[in-house]
Amino acid sequence: MTKSASSIRPFLGAKDFMLSRAFYRDWGFIESVLSPELSVFRIDQLAFYLQDAYVKDWIDNTMVFLEVENIENYYNELLALNLTGKYKEVKLSVIKVDHWGSECFLHDPSGILWHIGEFKSK
Repeated sequence: MTKSASSIRPFLGAKDFMLSRAFYRDWGFIESVLSPELSVFRIDQLAFYLQDAYVKDWIDNTMVFLEVENIENYYNELLALNLTGKYKEVKLSVIKVDHWGSECFLHDPSGILWHIGEFKSK
């Protein structure tokens, strides 16, 4: 058996599908609409599906880790986008330094928790 893969794409839900679509576009993701209830969002080779589906327990427990090359630069870019000003449900934490690296947290309009982080160099 050959064990190779070219991508992994989680499915994320949305409490308000149209609002979440706008949020991810404003964040910088490129949207491709697949159906009235499903879109794929991409940045470079990374992608995820956003669906018009909301199950509170599922959304409240969904976390995604986005690895970035420079957390400080990425954090400043997020601040410049003013996502917390445009979307009242969105929260952005300050950068937290840990033994493995650094990260900040971004909650999308539905409450999905994005860990945005940079690992320490080996």
